[in-house]
Amino acid sequence: MVRPLQSHTIMTTTPGSDRSLAARLLSPIGEVRRGEATKTLLLALNLFMVLAAYYMLKTIREALILTQGGAAIKAYSSAGQALLLLALIPAFGAFASRVNRIRLVRGVTLFFVSNLVLFFVLGRLGVVIAVPFFLWLGIFNVMVIAQFWGFANDLNTLEQGKRLFPIIGLGSSLGAWLGSMFAGDVIRATGPFPLMLIAGAVLTLCTVVASAIERGQRRSDRQEHVEPAPPLDKVGGFALIRHDRYLTLIALMVVVLNLVNTAGEYLFGKFVVEASVRMYGAGADSLVVRRQFVGGVYGHLYGYVNLVGVLLQLFAVSRILKRVGVGGALLIHPLVVLAGYLMMLKAPAVSTMQWLKVFDNGIDYSLGNTARQALWLPTSRVAKYKAKQAVDAFFMRAGDVLQAGVVFVGERLAFTVPMFAGLNVALALGWIAIVSFLNSAYRKQVAAAPSRDAAAPVPSASADSTPDATATAPATAI
Repeated sequence: MVRPLQSHTIMTTTPGSDRSLAARLLSPIGEVRRGEATKTLLLALNLFMVLAAYYMLKTIREALILTQGGAAIKAYSSAGQALLLLALIPAFGAFASRVNRIRLVRGVTLFFVSNLVLFFVLGRLGVVIAVPFFLWLGIFNVMVIAQFWGFANDLNTLEQGKRLFPIIGLGSSLGAWLGSMFAGDVIRATGPFPLMLIAGAVLTLCTVVASAIERGQRRSDRQEHVEPAPPLDKVGGFALIRHDRYLTLIALMVVVLNLVNTAGEYLFGKFVVEASVRMYGAGADSLVVRRQFVGGVYGHLYGYVNLVGVLLQLFAVSRILKRVGVGGALLIHPLVVLAGYLMMLKAPAVSTMQWLKVFDNGIDYSLGNTARQALWLPTSRVAKYKAKQAVDAFFMRAGDVLQAGVVFVGERLAFTVPMFAGLNVALALGWIAIVSFLNSAYRKQVAAAPSRDAAAPVPSASADSTPDATATAPATAI
């Protein structure tokens, strides 16, 4: 029997509640049905470990760049990463067309692990690695996380994703929080280089968990007599985006979202520095107290962002998706950002800007991230791997590059904080317009999925082939 209308799932799901202990514990976060608990927990564990490893490596990056590189490298890194991704994304696509899904996940992840071993050796030999490691981590961040979310998309139908992605996303939120806490303690005790090996070991465990998930997938397929899908089509990720309006809108949204967010990060930093000078003066004798002030502001910011993100993921995300759907959930983030920058125009203050960034980043890391991942559920399986990689990697970094250009122009024109805030108001309005068009395209994508899949043949293939370029998830309520 061939199942043409949905992405592969590990276990057959049936209506009704799974009465297992895991399902009952997960019920406040998302609705888990019979046969879904194991798959969902393993996917959440995968994202937990990926994000924990990333935040360990992010801590290493900061230690290296401040001692071996310099703050100026941050201004140029995004452009360098975008240029590297122009070559890496086609290479990823070519590799994805030659191997099955699990070999893709294992191969890419272990490639990055091998890079960590090389960085460890070079660092121990005294080679200055701050700049290449900074560039490498920016690429690792977007490529590996996009790959694992693509894997999760491939294993869930549209209806399942809307219910289960909040739980899977909680894994990433907790991984980011606990990974950063663990990294801080370890790096103070051992220095940055041993932490590289710990992160590499965690990433290697990710491939073990992914393999376990894949084995469950194959058992389910054999039980249901489902023929494996053929390999991915050879079309590239950039070509998919160029010829599909829905994918183009997703890419455009990611560019604008990242432009607004990174411009906000710059604005917040500029505002905090200016506030410290107003409060304590710009003389050398006030340097220590100004550093304490700035450090205290950022310390509170990161703590509140993590708290808001975890609380939203735990108690709000699944309920919001259920009530307003993916389209409505996507509008919440730009509306909050728009309201925040309008407040900045009226009453600019450190506390106002701080709380704006708390909710901006907290929503982005929880509700916004989960809703963006759900956009890929009704796409073709080749898009889930190749186009998603291009969007989450290249187009995200393109937003950073544009932000650097905006800052450069603004600095040359002597923009004040309210002027930058006004620019972000205009960008937020553009973001809302893009999401409105995307919502319409999303509804059409969901409606077209059944007829497109029914018309697409599913040829026979070997048992470990990758997903095909046509089969997608079935339509459900938006």
